[in-house]
Amino acid sequence: MSTAEVAIAGVGLHPFGRYGQMQALEMGAAAARSALADAGLDWSRVDTAFVGSYEVANPDAIVGWLGLTGIPVRGVFNGCATGGTSLQLAAAAIRHGEADIAMAIGMDKHPRGAFAADPSVAGLPDWYGRTGLFLTTHFFGTKINRYMHDHGISARSLAGIAAKNLRNGALTPHAWRRKALSAREILDAEVVNHPLTRFMYCNPCEGAAAVVLCRADLAREFISAPVYVRASELRSRRYGAFELQNPSLPLDAVPSPTVDASQAAYAAAGIGPADVDVAQLQDTDAGSELIHLAENGFCADGEQEQWIAEGATEIGGRLPVNTDGGLIANGEPIGASGLRQIYEVVLQLQGRAGDRQIGGTPRVGYTHLYGAPGASVVTILSR
Repeated sequence: MSTAEVAIAGVGLHPFGRYGQMQALEMGAAAARSALADAGLDWSRVDTAFVGSYEVANPDAIVGWLGLTGIPVRGVFNGCATGGTSLQLAAAAIRHGEADIAMAIGMDKHPRGAFAADPSVAGLPDWYGRTGLFLTTHFFGTKINRYMHDHGISARSLAGIAAKNLRNGALTPHAWRRKALSAREILDAEVVNHPLTRFMYCNPCEGAAAVVLCRADLAREFISAPVYVRASELRSRRYGAFELQNPSLPLDAVPSPTVDASQAAYAAAGIGPADVDVAQLQDTDAGSELIHLAENGFCADGEQEQWIAEGATEIGGRLPVNTDGGLIANGEPIGASGLRQIYEVVLQLQGRAGDRQIGGTPRVGYTHLYGAPGASVVTILSR
């Protein structure tokens, strides 16, 4: 059966941060309207939508804000990979003839602190998180500690990644954290879970993002410089619960879902890592970005130390990574995070990224998500 090619006609964002009593659904609707305006489309033209959220039990209720057109709208949740999964499903709907125009929408509104860590919700004392007892922060600290030991990585590289992302956030008008910090300031901050200090982690927050996708042959009706979805691949883990509870196991024992998803995406797009001009990698913490550089095939394990020292992942480097500051600068509303990545890469490929625009003529963009306990989505876009 033949399949349709897929293009992105518009992207939209409700900036991430804190918005008082504003509902997540309201933010999601704002992002969706922004994406529709970017494409010059009305909601009535959309044939189907996939809406992701962690906190909103029925994200399909967004139709109450956008319009009761009767189209199929499906709720999506896949951990931190939710946004990429929503996009993958929307693209598949077009490829397989279910829709000519589809939307991926994501939104969330998380409490302050580590996930499930708000003392007023969980009944935990304030010192609980400050002493590194949350599962999420502990997991990431343990994982990168083992990786650093095995591959000769220093804490300076972690601080370099966090400093780079905060610098990029300072250039991004819609970023939540827009204050640059030096690597020294980041290293000297309080330790949460060794070797990760407080500024090496992202924070849960609030926000929304949306993408309008269409059949590629329709794209120029809506936009003069469409971006095409060359691959969008989802893979799950090969270990059971052991993987989550034992992050110090040898990382090369069985390929992670990131490795599997990236290899599938490269094969589907017919390219390799060297062809990528700009990338967004899951940076729940600085150690995650570092590990994901290797797992996505951009360098070998241990080469990250030299990459960071040389500035290879800076906006002016050979592979700019997280040009909008990533999760470290923007925070992570789970349902929206992956679509924020798509938003940024589309702007970069279209030359619309302002002060953070990379040089040259970028043609290929790459986004990656990893969601615990083990799902990964990789999307490859091109002009």
